Amino acid sequence: MLKIGEFIYPWGSGHYSRMMRLNDVLGDHIREEFEVHFSSKDHVYEKLLKKFPDQKEKIHEIMMPTPIDGKFGPSVTKSLMNLLLPVSKNPPLVRQIANYLREERKLYNKEKFDLVINDGDMGSNILAKNRNIPSLFVTNQFRPKLYNSRSYLYPSLIFVAKQIAKASKILVADSPPPYTMCEYNLNFTKGIEEKITYVGHFTNSKQVKKEDSDLEKLVRGNEFGYWMRTGNKSTNDGTGQRYEQVFHQDEMRDEKRIVSHARNDSNIDLVLGKDGKKYSVSEALDKKIDWIQIDIGFLSEQEKDTVLDLCKYAVVNGSHTVMGEIMGGKSKPIIGIPIYDEHTNNIKWAEEKNLGVLAIKTNQVTKGIAKIKENYEGFQDSLNEFSKNFVPNGAENSAKIAAQTLEEKK
Repeated sequence: MLKIGEFIYPWGSGHYSRMMRLNDVLGDHIREEFEVHFSSKDHVYEKLLKKFPDQKEKIHEIMMPTPIDGKFGPSVTKSLMNLLLPVSKNPPLVRQIANYLREERKLYNKEKFDLVINDGDMGSNILAKNRNIPSLFVTNQFRPKLYNSRSYLYPSLIFVAKQIAKASKILVADSPPPYTMCEYNLNFTKGIEEKITYVGHFTNSKQVKKEDSDLEKLVRGNEFGYWMRTGNKSTNDGTGQRYEQVFHQDEMRDEKRIVSHARNDSNIDLVLGKDGKKYSVSEALDKKIDWIQIDIGFLSEQEKDTVLDLCKYAVVNGSHTVMGEIMGGKSKPIIGIPIYDEHTNNIKWAEEKNLGVLAIKTNQVTKGIAKIKENYEGFQDSLNEFSKNFVPNGAENSAKIAAQTLEEKK
């Protein structure tokens, strides 16, 4: 039986989402019998245990080093201090890296993988290369463009890029140029061109349509914006705080919005009526409440699909996976409020292509909403062109490459 190792970097949610979509279609393309071993930590490790309760022996907790949480996403200061000092219960990074590679090495030696697929975990590239095991590295970053405030991180970017380049093949989770949304986060070096394939975005498969939920019934017939909170806790919280600052501006008094918190907590679900009172979703539907804001802890895939179909625009933090689904899959303009440079690069690219608006400051968000509404046809024309050239089947294309790689190994 073939053995495949999937190593998932636990910072944010995009790595996990991509790998689960890839994992769903691997069996459609690999002819021989195979088993998959997953490795990650923190919330991704917990999600894996929940998703595969009968495969716990194939789910491995590997303490991959990640940035230290700050108030708005990763704290650069704390993360730099953590290079040599313990910070927030995290041992010095030098020790973390040594321990993490040691544990991955043990797993490699025990399972003797035929193929490894790494989404964000560059350490696994090194181990695979040293053992002559083919490795696929799925990514939307190589050497992201840095801004003046982060230029001191450049040496670490060079180091990371060198480790990524050790993969057998680099699978870019984006459409081929000139429609590559993560273009400013790539900047590939010479000499690795033959390793690179633009496989496309890892979008969700079509859902089997069920009866409308109360939320879907409540939002139909309304014009609204979809405000997404995504990422790990600090990124999610930081995004939420910025949204609240926007909501308190006068321009937002009559601007309907749905806020998705990306947290599986039904206590978050509330409807704020224009009368200033709060209701449950079902109560608001029954009483035909004229609402201004709906907060939802966790949308089902069908509800998210419906909301994206009906919304006028979406407000995001610049997550690559999310932007692809919205602009390419749904042809809706975005307003991007970035948390860190990777986000800024994605949103800048979208703004230059007239697919959305970059908002660094709070008042730029409301200006962005007005700009989109005033020039909606222009945005729609650009989005339609982008959508025509949008490659959504990244998971299927990656699965084919995985199958081909295993065949070539024989």
